[in-house]
Amino acid sequence: MTGLVTVLGSGAMTNTIEGVVDNDVLLVIGSNTTETHPVIGVRMRRAVKKGAKLIVADPRKIGLTDDAALWLRQRPGTDGALINALCHVILREGLEDAAYIKERTENFKAFKESVSECTPQWAEQITGVAAVDIEQAAKLYAGAERAGIYYTMGITQHTSGTDNVCALANLALLTGNLGKHGAGLNPLRGQNNVQGASDMGCNPVFYPGYQRVDDEGHQQKFEELWGTPLSPEPGLTATEMPAAIHEGKLKGLWIMGENPVLSDPNSAHVSEAFKHLDILVVQDIFLTETAEIADVVLPAASFAEKDGTFTNTERRVQRVRKAVPPPGSALDDLTIINQVSARMIGNGRQKANDAAATFDEITKTWVAMAGMDYDRLESESLQWPCPERNHPGTPVLHENGFPRGKALFSAITWNGPDELPDEEYPLVLSTGRILYQYHTGTMTRRSEVLEESAPSPYVEMNPADAEILSLEEGETVQASTRRGQITLPVRITDRVYKGMVFMPFHYKEAAANLLTNDALDPVCKIPEAKVCAIKIEKVEDVSA
Repeated sequence: MTGLVTVLGSGAMTNTIEGVVDNDVLLVIGSNTTETHPVIGVRMRRAVKKGAKLIVADPRKIGLTDDAALWLRQRPGTDGALINALCHVILREGLEDAAYIKERTENFKAFKESVSECTPQWAEQITGVAAVDIEQAAKLYAGAERAGIYYTMGITQHTSGTDNVCALANLALLTGNLGKHGAGLNPLRGQNNVQGASDMGCNPVFYPGYQRVDDEGHQQKFEELWGTPLSPEPGLTATEMPAAIHEGKLKGLWIMGENPVLSDPNSAHVSEAFKHLDILVVQDIFLTETAEIADVVLPAASFAEKDGTFTNTERRVQRVRKAVPPPGSALDDLTIINQVSARMIGNGRQKANDAAATFDEITKTWVAMAGMDYDRLESESLQWPCPERNHPGTPVLHENGFPRGKALFSAITWNGPDELPDEEYPLVLSTGRILYQYHTGTMTRRSEVLEESAPSPYVEMNPADAEILSLEEGETVQASTRRGQITLPVRITDRVYKGMVFMPFHYKEAAANLLTNDALDPVCKIPEAKVCAIKIEKVEDVSA
């Protein structure tokens, strides 16, 4: 992803969580924030109470639509067309920040040409959003002194996910909304430390700090640090691994804190792949569905049972301290990794680092965290970049420029979803999270309070579609795609529009990811979990 990299590549917020309340306009797109990031959702509503205007772009009626000045109800998979149309209107009306564009960006001419035909009328035919609403949203966003963009996997989990993010970056650059308080481009990360995992190189393309493995200088740097030769070839992403297993290219897999048997799209294909591994190792705090089929299970420690740091969605590094010892034979992740490594290469050659020593190594490998250490983090949290010991951290990125010099506009051509409805599968499926459950329910479904609040799966269906199938609220239906089928009760609601259905993917008894599409974005290899073709049938009709 060019343009704003390292930050867009890292998926980090350019601004702060507290700064949300100081936005004049908020564009929330592909994010059911009040359910999936409720703390940030509270701040969005606080901003609205202060007078901010909220634009929500989502195919489904979510909680934030009640607070919105404008709701753009685009068809799933058409986000890029909608964003390009917003840019078109801003340029047509002369609302762009010309001085910012001239001083701080490049490739503007090619970008401008790329959206020249993306009129609101063109976008209306693709997205289903009225042209007049697109024009109003563009003017509202561009007219704000401080406008922030907030998105999650509703934007990224598409075969056009990279293009969608680059299109949003175009929108922010076009209006000068990168590099100032109360604005920015803000992807909201899901788990408590997914940002930290990303920062530390849990990606086959990067060493820690987003330093590419195929860069000779980076390779030499880490070879000297770690005292071993390193491959310059990027590895496989998690979404590429099942195909590699089926092809015989991947023989062993070590999974930490992940449950792909339920969480990966086309999960039956994933489960089948795992059967062909020579060895499957799972390291987790509970016996997940993936752990149940593992050859070796390594019991791990929870957040409260280990030392270290977490980095949250706003790049804030915070100390984590062991409150209680791990139960039974469980160990913290670092100790497990140290012990396995020692056995692999010989005890005399492997230094077993503790959390403090590991963090010290991190600060020596990545300049953005060079000014941090445990002493500083003992009394305060810090947002990277923090390059020196006396540096206060960086709440807002790009205030004084971009890592590459000038930010790069991207010429984006919208491409539709990999799979669209047809005669056999006439509806569109989208999936997501709900407030009371999380991901595959590994932890939340063990909570009696949460489970009582949201105990079972369901599929949301528009009343018009339900009437065609003579369905009533709560009836059991069979949901089928080209990849699998499940049975579950139907909820009849106008939260989804005619032609669309929605399922939460938390429930193993009706695993939505048996149905979803594993087609990948060609750049970042994220699967298209947010849109595929589906059919819904009454169970009695199926059996007949």
